[in-house]
Amino acid sequence: MKGMQIAILALIAITGAAVVFTRQPSRQIISVSFFGGLLAIMFFLFQAPDVALSQLVIGAVALPLMVLLALAKIRAESRRQQK
Repeated sequence: MKGMQIAILALIAITGAAVVFTRQPSRQIISVSFFGGLLAIMFFLFQAPDVALSQLVIGAVALPLMVLLALAKIRAESRRQQK
């Protein structure tokens, strides 16, 4: 079990760095969603299934969806103002 925990922590570190260094907002949201999924797996491996479910719903689904909707609204508004 220790090997899986160390592996997931390494993946989380790599994915967190990828989120930080990604500059395009739509790609960054996808990487944030993947990061949230990895955090949910980490919580499950560390014996916290209730926190894992909360992280899965919020970090991997709700947050990226809200940010993508906000980006779509901003882009639509800027297109409307350009016309």
